[in-house]
Amino acid sequence: MTQVIPSARAQARHPTRLVKIGPVQVGSSAAIVVQSMTNTDTADHVATAIQIAQLARAGSELVRITVNNDESAKAVPKIAEQLAKMNVAVPIIGDFHYNGHKLLTDNPACAELLAKYRINPGNVGQGQKRDAQFAQIVELACKYDKPVRIGVNWGSLDQSVLARMMDANNQRAEPWDVSAVMREALVVSALESAQMAEEVGLAGDRIILSCKVSSVQDLIATYRELARRCDYPLHLGLTEAGMGSKGIVASTAALGVLLQEGIGDTIRVSLTPEPNGARTQEVVVAQEILQTMGLRAFTPMVTACPGCGRTTSSFFQELAQSVQTYVRDQMPVWREQYDGVENLTLAVMGCVVNGPGESKHANIGISLPGTGETPAAPVFIDGEKAMTLRGDNIANEFRGILDNYVATKYVKKIG
Repeated sequence: MTQVIPSARAQARHPTRLVKIGPVQVGSSAAIVVQSMTNTDTADHVATAIQIAQLARAGSELVRITVNNDESAKAVPKIAEQLAKMNVAVPIIGDFHYNGHKLLTDNPACAELLAKYRINPGNVGQGQKRDAQFAQIVELACKYDKPVRIGVNWGSLDQSVLARMMDANNQRAEPWDVSAVMREALVVSALESAQMAEEVGLAGDRIILSCKVSSVQDLIATYRELARRCDYPLHLGLTEAGMGSKGIVASTAALGVLLQEGIGDTIRVSLTPEPNGARTQEVVVAQEILQTMGLRAFTPMVTACPGCGRTTSSFFQELAQSVQTYVRDQMPVWREQYDGVENLTLAVMGCVVNGPGESKHANIGISLPGTGETPAAPVFIDGEKAMTLRGDNIANEFRGILDNYVATKYVKKIG
């Protein structure tokens, strides 16, 4: 008997509390949120505001900034003012290490304007100072009604927790390997810090957790265990993912597994930018992970064939790239004018083998002629052949068809 394969879809989300970060909701049944982080000197409020605006317009729904000294803390109100002038309203998260307790205390305007604080338990302080300084940040979060992400990182893990886990491991009849102990220390650090935050007075629905590592398998194992042991919303990210295709592949491999298992409420793809490369690439990759998995829709996606011996011309590749770039550039405008346009599907195919069939599955598809085929490109709209394009102006004509489809098929937003 032929086996029937059920429709592929991500499993039900791991149940978590709902946390509000300004107008953005994280956890529970809310959509998985894309976030990113600036790499400008925060003290340069103009450059930082410009990059925040770029990230927000690319689709980042939360943006984190470094707050590492008095100058950067004092820049936060100026950044907020600059963003208001630019009509950008994305929530800004303050990333604190070592001196967050002092910076937030000394700069109340910074503490008030940030939408969320990120605390790394391993970088709050050492010994007796650690608990006091952690509590001080949490008290300020309570005072200003701010949520907190307790973000553990294996590159800066609280050594006292790790030492305790190592001692406990030595007492086991069958000790765990070092990687397993490290993963347990990450989870314990996050959970104990969350418990401490609640004891100080921070409500449980104001806490988000993360346990970031740079190894794909360790990240998957750590988050599975963290999800099993708590109901706080979880922020996913492969830390120090790397540059280019390596960073993209590693992040996708790790996050894809966890998201498919219903684990994760916010994500960040921590790409190292190419020299002079756009910071917004990490936002695009995060969106594409969620969209290709069917978890969210952000922009029309283009299906295109990889090419083969039947497609010796590069025209279909150039057209596919042109169309993908065009729809991404148009999305900020379309998003304001039309409802549902992000669900539009497009296909740019290179020859007759799969071209017409694949094009019929898209809202708009074009099947370009392969090597030796008749120089004509049939266009399919909602599964039906609508026209045939010929000549040197196919790219512009196809974009015109796309514009007309969007304008006529999607209901315009009012107001």
